[in-house]
Amino acid sequence: MNYQRPELRRALAADYAIGLMPLTARRRFEHLMLDDAALRLELAQWQETLSTLTAPLEEQTAPEHVWPAIVARIEPQRLHVPEKRSFWNWMRITAVACSLIVVIGLGVLYNRDTINYRATLTADNQQPALNVQAHARYLNVEAVNVAAVESGRSLELWAIPADGVPVSLGVLPNDGKGRVELSEAQQKLITTPTILAITLEPQGGSPTGKPTGPVLYKGALAAL
Repeated sequence: MNYQRPELRRALAADYAIGLMPLTARRRFEHLMLDDAALRLELAQWQETLSTLTAPLEEQTAPEHVWPAIVARIEPQRLHVPEKRSFWNWMRITAVACSLIVVIGLGVLYNRDTINYRATLTADNQQPALNVQAHARYLNVEAVNVAAVESGRSLELWAIPADGVPVSLGVLPNDGKGRVELSEAQQKLITTPTILAITLEPQGGSPTGKPTGPVLYKGALAAL
């Protein structure tokens, strides 16, 4: 199969984004994306397009004539006989109902808490110390082999983008395990080539907004 054909790549990315691929095909597609940045971008565009379907609807105030009409329909002394609808009216209603089902289904599908990026942070001896899973709005940090933190000190997580200027992502519990909520700026940052690092800082984090202590663990954040 020629995976360089644009129409095939679009179709595969769409099937993967919607969740229509069987398990074997999903694994093959994920393997292709590892070395194909353009294919990862194609998938990201599909995911961004479909995610707009889950946006909340703006609240609308009902016009004044609506409530009298509702009361007229439910008054016990009045019998409301609905008018007969033509075949084409029923067809339009059915089409609208089907569209709503599709939108709701996509909303449920794309509100799933998926993992977009992952990193393994290692110590100087190259032994894995922490695993980081990057979701859309937060990071989940799992400790593998974290050294004890002395009293009065804290672990602080940093993102180091291509320009080399560290940006703090937050302070971690001393056992290294926790959830780090991301601001909008931080969410954009982790979608670019980034190194994650953990430094040892004064309790509560760096007082300067820049790393002041030694780097204990670091690793590259990679797209899945």
